[in-house]
Amino acid sequence: MGSMEDELFPSTPGKVKIERTHAINRQLHQCFASTSTMFLWALFLIALTASYLSFQSFVDSSSRYFDASWGGMQWEKQIRASATVRRPGGFSVLVTGAAGFVGTHVSLALRKRGDGVVGLDNLNSYYDPSLKKARVALLDSRGVFVVEGDINDARLLAKLFDVVPFTHVMHLAAQAGVRYAIENPASYVHSNIAGLVALLEACKSADPQPAVVWASSSSVYGLNEKVPFSESDRTDRPASLYAATKKAGEEITHTYNHIYGLSTTGLRFFTVYGPWGRPDMAYFSFTRNILQGKPITVYRGKDRVDLARDFTYIDDIVKGCVASLDTAEKSTGTGGRKRGPAQYRIYNLGNTSPVTVPALVGILEHHLKMKAKRNVVEMPGNGDVPFTHANISLARAELGYKPTTNLETGLKRFVRWYLLYYGYNTRSGGLAGSAKSL
Repeated sequence: MGSMEDELFPSTPGKVKIERTHAINRQLHQCFASTSTMFLWALFLIALTASYLSFQSFVDSSSRYFDASWGGMQWEKQIRASATVRRPGGFSVLVTGAAGFVGTHVSLALRKRGDGVVGLDNLNSYYDPSLKKARVALLDSRGVFVVEGDINDARLLAKLFDVVPFTHVMHLAAQAGVRYAIENPASYVHSNIAGLVALLEACKSADPQPAVVWASSSSVYGLNEKVPFSESDRTDRPASLYAATKKAGEEITHTYNHIYGLSTTGLRFFTVYGPWGRPDMAYFSFTRNILQGKPITVYRGKDRVDLARDFTYIDDIVKGCVASLDTAEKSTGTGGRKRGPAQYRIYNLGNTSPVTVPALVGILEHHLKMKAKRNVVEMPGNGDVPFTHANISLARAELGYKPTTNLETGLKRFVRWYLLYYGYNTRSGGLAGSAKSL
């Protein structure tokens, strides 16, 4: 036992010094071993964190890809199917604003006659998006695919023209309404100017370049007092920001026509109305309020003069749009370069029979079988003009445009659609019933 203790615990100072040195070395070794282990664990944790972040990034990217409203093989397949032409000599048309009032009707008309149609719309909330979605559902049921996207998205536009060599573009996307400009002026610049430029850029770079037909507005006549309004009249005195952006659009399209050889046709619409219309329009809101027993506001101009509009039924507008596509000449540019002069046209599309707003209300009362609670007030300075009246002689001569629906007939059709769509006096209601009325 003593010798064992001596070996384990030596009594000589020299041995103690040596053993202490070994003990210190052992402690240092253990310390370094512990530090190395911690370092390895730290590296492991860093690697694990990096892997997690990479995986999360992949998941997020994949989620964004699959959640995107456009892109992918299935998306391209739908685009090509929708753009397929089904008649000899037919067109392949990109319709912007396809979920809008005019856009839906034009798309349906083109599809019905066998043209290929692809829609583009951002489904914004300027007015009830559910109405726009119902229009999209209607288009889908007729074989028209609507891409949800913005005309300011250059990548999306480039992709669309890459997938389909469109022969024509019907540009109807725009921020509509005169009074809303007071609340949100930037939306008009974004859609009506920047959006138009983005679209024209895509068109001039496309191969082949499509012919472009687009919606201007009767509002460009602004403070013009000469009636009826003719295409040669002054349009340099807009009364609203909306009108100013549409006038700017006419100058911008002329520039692209001159520099890049884009065939362009501008259509000045005069107060379009009818089934599937815009809820912000007077005839639409009047109908809603009359049915709900709410008062309607009827504006009148200076000296107690009633406001008057050249109300144009949607079917007549569609005929003018389609005729503009049919008579549009090919663009003359290629690769963004002009090879020769290109067609440039502007037409009025109206009804040529202005009707006062009080008379409009009277027709609605007759078809709704209800009296309106009228609140007549002076027209505020919000950009509205007191009257519109179209001279359509040029469109008649060059497009064969001839409106055939008077306001009495048109409002009767609108009221029938409205009652059916919103479920008045019918149990079916909704889209199914509405679609039949078109």
